[in-house]
Amino acid sequence: MAKPDDRSNNAARLQNAIDNTSSKLHETEQYLTEHAEEISATERHNLQAKNERRRHSIEGFAAEKRDEQSNASS
Repeated sequence: MAKPDDRSNNAARLQNAIDNTSSKLHETEQYLTEHAEEISATERHNLQAKNERRRHSIEGFAAEKRDEQSNASS
């Protein structure tokens, strides 16, 4: 039997995703700073690209959270 579509906690789940993604972004930035001389240019580029994707994800999560909150108050 299929579960009912319960979206009551979507805003909280989205905030959790924002927090987790933001944490990973900051951890990677710290790693890049602390190990700048030890990592290859390729690894640096890959990590910077991954962080850019994380920034886009955070923007998307935030927009979706705003939509969820406005739909909940309607």
